[in-house]
Amino acid sequence: MGLPKNVKKHLPLTLNKTLLKRREELLEQIEVDGTYLPKSILHADLDRGMLDFVRDELGISINGKNVSNIDLIITTQNWAQFTETWNFQDLDKNIKPPFVATVRNPDAKFGTNPSLQYTIPNRRQFYYAKVPTWDGQRKGMDIYKIPQPVPVDITYNVKIFCNRMRELNDFNKKVLQKFSSRQAYTEIKGHYIPMILNSSSDESVLELEKRKYYVQSYEFLMMGFLLDEEEFEVSPAISRTATIFEVDTLNTGRRVEKYPSNPSDFDLDIIFVSGIESLTETYRYEIDLTILESTNVDSYSVYINGNYIGDDVSTIKVSTNDEIKIDVVKIDITKQSVLKSKARLL
Repeated sequence: MGLPKNVKKHLPLTLNKTLLKRREELLEQIEVDGTYLPKSILHADLDRGMLDFVRDELGISINGKNVSNIDLIITTQNWAQFTETWNFQDLDKNIKPPFVATVRNPDAKFGTNPSLQYTIPNRRQFYYAKVPTWDGQRKGMDIYKIPQPVPVDITYNVKIFCNRMRELNDFNKKVLQKFSSRQAYTEIKGHYIPMILNSSSDESVLELEKRKYYVQSYEFLMMGFLLDEEEFEVSPAISRTATIFEVDTLNTGRRVEKYPSNPSDFDLDIIFVSGIESLTETYRYEIDLTILESTNVDSYSVYINGNYIGDDVSTIKVSTNDEIKIDVVKIDITKQSVLKSKARLL
């Protein structure tokens, strides 16, 4: 058993990126050259991607010599002309077989790319990136927005012209190997565009009166999308906010305090409701109480911390945390009694 021809002489020391790291790597490829925005992908870019795919992925060699590949998209009109005259009159080239040519169908239908099919109504702009800016005075941000790409399906026919069956078999093997998983991808400006092999057909010319040659045609469907940079939107973000309010500069009146300062002298009414003839209270501050007048009181007795002070005293000196007890003798026990006093904080 012979050794395989493709022998690896070098082993990679770093593993390929996967998951989120791979997504970031793909995004960097899309934004290459520092534009912060993806590049446009139009019909001409899709055609260029197809030509690169045929050249790089479907190329074959015969006896150590690469099979020629026409690096131009041929329209159906030029193709009909070519089959009759065996040369490219419009392209000013004559190529001897074997060679590979790419023919594009002129119609481009609305795409079947599963990631873009009718997912968002209307042509709306969506946030793509936030880019820092500097105008020489302050920092800011620009908001980059892009619309959803438009899917498009384009059909290409890749044809190989050759004089021998061996060349036809080599190309057929290369195509079937590439599309053994149904679809393959071509990279266009950092985006990976899928394509599938629809069918293959034989267009060989074997008539006696004409030149004999083999022609094998492979129909590929590219499920691409269109992204026009003319639809991109760049708008500045809010870098600062200003609050504006009006004031009355003609108002020169004196400012009035909403709340007055705490007074040192204040009125204090000691009320004995009906049925109550004794009150006890502990004061948290030092004051002088001066009894000014009484209502429905025949007489009263004053006690401080349980000690008898006297009857009908006019001034009561209270220290901090003193317990004051006042007993009254009412004139009419069915009514309330009141001792009106003046309190002074010391």
